Amino acid sequence: MKVYKKMSLIRAVLIAVVLSAGLSGCQKGDLLSNPNAASSSTSIPPTLLLNHITWSMFRGGGVVDATALTTTANDFDAATGAAIEGPWSTTMRFNQFYISNNQYYQGSNSYNWSNTATAYDILKYVVLMEQQSAKQNPTTATTSLYAALGKFFRAYQFVWLTQRVGDIPASQAGDPTNLTPKYDAQHDVYKLCLNLLDTANTLFGNLVTASNQNTVADAGDIFGLTYLQWQKVVNSYKLRVLISLSKRATDNADLNIIQQFATIVGNSTKYPIFTANADNMVFKYNSVNTYPTANTNYNNLANIGSAYLNITTANQDPRTFVVATPAPLQIANGKSYTDFAAYVGGDPSLTLTVLTSNNSAGDYSNPSYARYCTSTTGANAELPILIGYPELCFNIAEAINRGWVTTVGGFGSSTWYLNGINASMATYGITDGKVLTVGDAAGKAYGTVTVNMNNFLNNPNVVYKGDNADGLAQILTQKYVAFFQNSGWEAFYNARRTGIPALAQGGAGTSTAGNLIPRRWEYPIGEQNYNVTNWKAAVSSQYGGTDDVMKDMWLTK
Repeated sequence: MKVYKKMSLIRAVLIAVVLSAGLSGCQKGDLLSNPNAASSSTSIPPTLLLNHITWSMFRGGGVVDATALTTTANDFDAATGAAIEGPWSTTMRFNQFYISNNQYYQGSNSYNWSNTATAYDILKYVVLMEQQSAKQNPTTATTSLYAALGKFFRAYQFVWLTQRVGDIPASQAGDPTNLTPKYDAQHDVYKLCLNLLDTANTLFGNLVTASNQNTVADAGDIFGLTYLQWQKVVNSYKLRVLISLSKRATDNADLNIIQQFATIVGNSTKYPIFTANADNMVFKYNSVNTYPTANTNYNNLANIGSAYLNITTANQDPRTFVVATPAPLQIANGKSYTDFAAYVGGDPSLTLTVLTSNNSAGDYSNPSYARYCTSTTGANAELPILIGYPELCFNIAEAINRGWVTTVGGFGSSTWYLNGINASMATYGITDGKVLTVGDAAGKAYGTVTVNMNNFLNNPNVVYKGDNADGLAQILTQKYVAFFQNSGWEAFYNARRTGIPALAQGGAGTSTAGNLIPRRWEYPIGEQNYNVTNWKAAVSSQYGGTDDVMKDMWLTK
């Protein structure tokens, strides 16, 4: 809807921080020598560099090639070209949480993906942060907070990119003397990242003490996490990575995927993980960095997606009343706003012309105006989570369902499944007996509805069906619902990995060959321009020489 803005002061400081030439073939564009910038001998507080890195995590991690901005501008920060992954971004449209019914204001729903953005912006600033930390405190260069965070950020940005394209430069990436780093096989990228995360946990284990565990680790961290919470982020994120490798869990013994998962959840002292929503990595909006739908009058130009509402309405899920308005046509035809059948999602596989016509006829539900369009800080909206406790609960439930572990904390999959549901509900402030106000797309109230959690939890679709395929489908479905407007691309990646939920495709609105959702992105244009030999070899070895978005990578085969 509306692009994110960055504090001008921070931007000005960080522009001055740019010190050297590009770090790899993927990174040449924005670290060129500047006579007006600080020299390589200048001391820059690592906290400023950390601020930039954590901001990059929130906005999506990288910059897209300039040529892509002409066709997909709604997915990028207008000032920086950064790929946005927050609430109501086009990322959330591709997750099918909402759809556009207006090309001009909301863009297209089509999956005509081409060249990906990159996450190398994070890597560049990690290198600078590590350099500055080592320069200013050489005796703790390899054991400091910044060393621990650097390991995590490296793993995060490598995973971010490899999930999108497949093989990537990793082991040689970040070396300013090597502008054509080799591509590592995706298997090796994940092996490297799992090792980086393990090292990060070890470093944090040495840093966290009884006296500092509840102290914010660094004021430059826009998430405001304490030392202990950062260690929890590392391990909770690693569990996300491990569960994402479920298709490779039994045919790659050297990765020890199942054993690594079991090791983490079996030793909370050595590997602390999230224990509540209070540990969530959450972006905090303010008067400068405003909530993306605030101050907009275009709420009626977006509709809640059918993939989401088909689930919540069938389950009598109270989150339906919180995030959506009833479809006007259903109200006009006599249904009550308290009736789940009055809530109808739009199908993005339909053409935009059809969606526009249907929306004009009142066929679809819109996002809740009162919730998403009345506060510049998102005060009424659910948490904009990047990595969170609800997801962790579902990841643990999935692992138990798959037989990776038998219990965690003495509880089985059904408990962790319910923990995930309850944690998600808590981010909406939903409790049994809660009175919710339901309104239309312009904010006019229809009336109130009282939450009945028993009806939801006892719905046959929701009652856990056991450690079998049906139970797994329930876990994955509820994880998708919990990802609404948060956690970047995770909803899409989980659906791609498991087929659950079945995202809408097959119609002309998808706008791809066969009208199918792509399985990946093309490699960044920068790779084709500056690392051409290695890029061609990677495309040849994985995809038969064609950088085809419909082909599966090692991760998803």
